[in-house]
Amino acid sequence: MLAGTLWGFVWLAGEVVEGDTRAFDTRLLLLLRNSSDPSDPIGPLWFEEMARDFTALGSVGVLSLVTVAVAGFLLFARRRGAALLVAMSIGGGWLLTEALKHGFERPRPDLVPHGTVVFTSSFPSSHAAMSAVVYLTLGTLLARLQTCRSLKIYVMTSATFLALLVGATRVYLAVHWPSDVLAGWAVGAAWALACWLAMRWLQRCGRVERNLPERTEA
Repeated sequence: MLAGTLWGFVWLAGEVVEGDTRAFDTRLLLLLRNSSDPSDPIGPLWFEEMARDFTALGSVGVLSLVTVAVAGFLLFARRRGAALLVAMSIGGGWLLTEALKHGFERPRPDLVPHGTVVFTSSFPSSHAAMSAVVYLTLGTLLARLQTCRSLKIYVMTSATFLALLVGATRVYLAVHWPSDVLAGWAVGAAWALACWLAMRWLQRCGRVERNLPERTEA
């Protein structure tokens, strides 16, 4: 799976550099617009506002708060190794995404007005990548604490849904080309999977705690 996600990103990056995704990106982006007024996203105004709420789940501010909260919990639970690994995984994912953005410097979509304010280049989508990194990493951490298979599936399904939701809203709000989001999902999932494999190896070596401590009665 790791090789597959990495290959998917490399293939998309090559297609973007050669300009082969332009027709696909344009068609899908305009499909989400009012045919009589391309500046207007399809759907009622409340839906557009809700999309802005959902897209914030992949913002630097929200993801930073989530990361700090989880790392703080692990520290209070005396699981310093796990807390450090979570912080390094998410921090490393952010550095990787920013490096890729600076490397490609792809302009943002210019077909229609943006639905929210943006500050950086377009490829890959950092919202899509970092939501995949954070939610999949934390989802994996939580799933490993569950003994029930259905709970594990629920946790990972929820984490995946959040990452997909954030990426979809970036296209709906016209701040990213669809290929930006696909690449963001690919690189984010690859990084989260690599960190999960590293966590498993460190746990087997005894360098990271296997489980959180059970609750003790006062």
